[in-house]
This record gives sequence, structure tokens and C-alpha cells, in this order.
Amino acid sequence: MARNYYAIIDVGSNTMRLVIYLKDKSGRLREVENVKAVARLRNHLSEDGNLSDEGFRVLLTTLSSFKEVAFSYDLDELVCVATATIRQADNKEQIIHAVSEETGFDMRILSEHEEAYYGYLAVANSTSVQEGVTVDIGGGSTEVTYFKDRKLINSHSFPFGALTLKQDFFKKDLPTEEEFYKLRRFLMDEFKTLPWLKKKNVPLIGIGGGARNLVQVDQNLKEYPLAGLHQYKMKDSDLSFIKNYLFTLPMKKLQKVEGLSKDRADIILPATEVFHSLYDTIQANGFILSRKGLRDGVFYEQLTKDMGTSLFPDVLEESIHELVSDYDLNMKQINHVQHLAHQLFHQLHEKGLGSLRKEDWTEVKRASYVYNLGDYIDSEASYQHTFYLLANRTIDGLMHMERLRLALLASFKNKTVFKQFLQPYKKWFLKEERKKLRLLGALLKFCYSLDSTRRSTVQDLHLASHGKDLHITLYCSGEWMPEEYQTEKQKKHLEKSLKRNIELSFVESK
Repeated sequence: MARNYYAIIDVGSNTMRLVIYLKDKSGRLREVENVKAVARLRNHLSEDGNLSDEGFRVLLTTLSSFKEVAFSYDLDELVCVATATIRQADNKEQIIHAVSEETGFDMRILSEHEEAYYGYLAVANSTSVQEGVTVDIGGGSTEVTYFKDRKLINSHSFPFGALTLKQDFFKKDLPTEEEFYKLRRFLMDEFKTLPWLKKKNVPLIGIGGGARNLVQVDQNLKEYPLAGLHQYKMKDSDLSFIKNYLFTLPMKKLQKVEGLSKDRADIILPATEVFHSLYDTIQANGFILSRKGLRDGVFYEQLTKDMGTSLFPDVLEESIHELVSDYDLNMKQINHVQHLAHQLFHQLHEKGLGSLRKEDWTEVKRASYVYNLGDYIDSEASYQHTFYLLANRTIDGLMHMERLRLALLASFKNKTVFKQFLQPYKKWFLKEERKKLRLLGALLKFCYSLDSTRRSTVQDLHLASHGKDLHITLYCSGEWMPEEYQTEKQKKHLEKSLKRNIELSFVESK
């Protein structure tokens, strides 16, 4: 089977990066190679505005190295883009020509608007945030955008980045209190020049290496038990704590902080102050990391060029279908189980049983797509694999807590295993939330047992209440003995959650 590989080279002011993507069977791009070089081209922009000879040497040597890696793949397409430093260089035409002569790459210099737009596009196509402000701080520029209903409303590129802020405000690698205060005052004044940023009270979404390192430090300090950075959320107090913690450390200790890249140790403080000052300006209601950024935005534009819109219709739906495809899940069975689960859920809801709310159905439906997907790996330990895969895999469109809830529902086996999976995260949930999740998991497991042979034998169901007992009539087409056996075996989990005895009657459908 032919494999489709795509590559992008991002020539940034601080780092240069080559990323190779593989187009999977669901049509999405999956990262298979990520090569980074800390080139710091910004430091090679001379006072006369030209990239220096040494800057040319670093740029061309790095690109030649990337070319060797990239061409070890049979590429369908390679894109090379450059941002602030090359954009601001007076000899940019000479740079483009040299790159073409030396490597054969057709380097595209992104405009300020394009750089901001691609960051927004990556966020809009990989998170569930409907309204927010994005910030991408590079070495030589900082891009901010505001979007609402997933549509870009405003964008701006500030001519400063982590490297230039350090050069302009810090005499040494680490700032004094006065230097740090002056930097904050400067940033607050700059952000106030954009009226559309003031008091938005929406999430601030961080893109790029500075934001990623900030989140990694936070997760390490908290001994965070879930894997993944994308869509991780921090509060104002978290940002303040990290900033103050990093500010107190000497450079040797700063370089050894878990989660902080050694090559970013000297520029993490200006980057963190950009996030904190912008957070205060927009009066954000949270700081969310997007692992997807400019590079992904460029390819999202490519992927959607035949759609008439650059936005995926539903980010989470795309991710769920990606999981269904990756684990060869049976869509016919999923649809049938959803039909039965919908009937049972709403009949329980109508009778006021289980304290169910209409919005709980959304979680049941979502989990029904991926219920017990770990069976793909090993049927004997399928529930463990299901929980681990869903809890620790990035799922675009789901925040970390939503992803954990999905994992708990889709891996439900029994009360003991549920409590075992929940144990490291127990403090994250109120007692009533834990009970509700257990009930929803038991309901889903019960409905899957109704289609244990995947023949859609049980077509409909009806729930009746008799005092403390529940009676479920199951209308069948064809032989139902295997379904009856499995359901009688599994109903105890639902009985325990509802605190009701359940009687089952299997009858022929009229």
C-alpha cells in the first residue's frame, strides 16, 4: 500500500525545524519525524538589517542537513517557510536565491498576517475552543489573534519575540527585578494598543516552544498523571507561580529544570512574561496549550483546499472517526448499540432514575464509538488497553478532563476495575460525579452485551418500573440466546449503579 509523506521546514528566528507527516487511512496527517536545530538566526541579523555571512552559513548548513533527512522519504510534497528574521532582513531576496541554489528549496517568506493566520487555523482545527485569543511567541515576533465562532476576527504581529526582548531588556542572561518590571510595563503598554484585546474573558491559547516548555514545567512540578500536552489548561495562579519560581533560579539550576529545554533556559522568562501580561490584558479565563501551530496550519490549508472552507466541520467528530479507523472498529455495531443505548438512557431519564441529565447522553454517545477499543491489541487485557490508550492519547477537540472521562466510560468492566482506573485521579472528581460515571459506563456495557454477536438481534427495548424493580422487554429478530446469556451476566453492574433489581424478557419482535 502506497504511503503518502509530506514535509515542512520552518525557518524560525530561534529554531529551525523539519517535520515529516504521514497521511493515514483516515486522511489526517500524523507526525513521524521531527528534527530541530537551535539556529538563533535572529542573533545573526546585523545592525544594517542584513543577515550576516555567519547567518548564511548557519542557515544553509542546517537546511542541507534537513534535506538529507527529508529526501530519505518518498515525499509527495515539501514546503519551506520562513518567519520574522528572514522577513525583516533587508537582503531577503539574496537569502531566497542562496537557499534555492544550495538546496533546491523554494523558500516562502510568510507575511505577518499569514504567520498569525496559520497559528489560528491550527488552533481552530485541533481544539474545541469556539472563542479565544491565540499567542505565538517566536524569537523575533509575537503573533496574536482573536477568533469567535471559530472565525478569525482580528490578528496582529508585534515586532518583538523572546530573543529580542531578552536583548533589549536584560543586560545578562537573567534579569534583575527592575529589568523584569520594565519588561512587563512595556508588554502591557504594547498589548493595550490593540483595543480588541481588552477584557475579552476568553481562553488564551499558547502556541510554540515557549508555551510548550511552560506547560511541561507545570506538569512536572505537579507530577501530572496524564500523558500529553495538547489542550492542557492552566490557571492564572499557575502562570504566576511558574514565573516566580523560574525567576528565583540561577542559570545553572534553570537549565536543569524538568520540562524546560536547556536551549530555552535563557529566553523562558521573557516568553513567560508575554503570556502572563497578555493573560492579564484580556482577563483570560484560562491558559490552554495548543501543540498544533504554524506548521500544522500550513498543511490544514492544503488538506482543506477542495472543501471550500479551511475549517473542519467538527474537530471532535474528525478525531473520533480517526480512532474508529485506526482500531478497525465496527461502525454497524456502533450505530446499533447507540440506538439501544439512546432508548435505555432516555427511558431511565423520563422515569427520573440515576439522576441523569440530557447532556449526559453526549458523553455516552461519544464513548459508544470507542467502547473497548483495546480489544484490537489484546482481548484478554482489552479494558486496561482501552483506558490507557484513551487517557493518554491526544484527542483533538477534547480537554484533558474530558479525555479522562471518555476513557473511564469506554473501559468500564466492573466496579473494581473502574475504581482501580480512577484511583490516581480520584481527587479530580466529586463523589456524585464518580457515581454518575460508573452508571454511564455500566449502561454502555449493558447495551454492548445486547449486541454481543454483532447481528443486531435485539432491535428495540422498553423499560417499565414496578416498585423497586425494573423490567426491560427486549424485542428481537432471530435467535437471541447468546444475547440473553451475555445480558443476564452483565446486568448486575447496572443493577448496582441504579440500586434496582432488573428483570429481562426477550420476545420476538412484531
